[in-house]
Amino acid sequence: MISRKQFLKQASLLAAGSAFPLSAANFISGSSDQPDVTILYTNDTHARLDPFPSNAKEFAGLGGIARRASLVKKVRANQKNVLLLDAGDVFQGTPWFDVYGGSVDLKLMTEMNYDAMAVGNHEFDRGLDGFAEAAQKAGFPILAANYITRNTPMNPYVQRQIVKEFDGFRIGIFGLGIQLRGVVDPSLFGDVRYSDAARSAERTVNSLRDFHRCDYVICLSHLGYQYDDNRIDDLKLANSVSGIDLIIGGHTHTFLDEPVRITNSGEQNTVVTQMGHSGVRVGRIDLYFTDSSLSVQQQSRYYTIGRE
Repeated sequence: MISRKQFLKQASLLAAGSAFPLSAANFISGSSDQPDVTILYTNDTHARLDPFPSNAKEFAGLGGIARRASLVKKVRANQKNVLLLDAGDVFQGTPWFDVYGGSVDLKLMTEMNYDAMAVGNHEFDRGLDGFAEAAQKAGFPILAANYITRNTPMNPYVQRQIVKEFDGFRIGIFGLGIQLRGVVDPSLFGDVRYSDAARSAERTVNSLRDFHRCDYVICLSHLGYQYDDNRIDDLKLANSVSGIDLIIGGHTHTFLDEPVRITNSGEQNTVVTQMGHSGVRVGRIDLYFTDSSLSVQQQSRYYTIGRE
């Protein structure tokens, strides 16, 4: 592992537009015209700031936050409106976290101008004080609509939702976290309380749609893609809660080559997606707005970071 000073110096080259290899794959239907909004997203990056070593059994030479940042810079140079989002578990997985507790990750994500991230279960790995210390480096919102954080060190750094507006089109974004009990040591989450994810999602979607007048709603979910038991997951959420246009998921490290489209009982569509783990992939969804009906067409692809 390179030193923190060397790494931050390397990452600072992002502003100069350093070129790194990447590849794009898996288009689904959409227009070839300039999109109105481009959504870039990651999940479960797990402190993988350096690329995987060349001798790794899996993902050899792939990933690396400097390469990811270079990709983001290139996309922003070519698209007028870009959202950059993460579905949680930025913490834990390499010596970068062991030494710096997530603060370097959040600092570099801030320099990349992330718009928001969800709270993952590993964000609790150094307890609430450790989370709060690292979160001071985050210059973007950290979202969890179903965690009650009052009277805890986490509270100043966690929001339920945000609204972003592009050319009059309003996009609501909220986060959902996994049930902590049974996943996280109680001594680490302390007085943070979990609220039912589906009910919290319903309340938040209603707020974003009715009060904030959002035209499109994104859920940053750290619930997991799919379980065989009755635990809430992204697919169950899409089936049971109306009004979510896009679920960007995490936790289960699921590599989806194409987003999954769910039509719920109310005949409303939700797109579910997830980009695996460790920053190996960055997902992209382009939105095209139809002025007459406020309908949205979507085009999707992903980038494999570090592959020619």
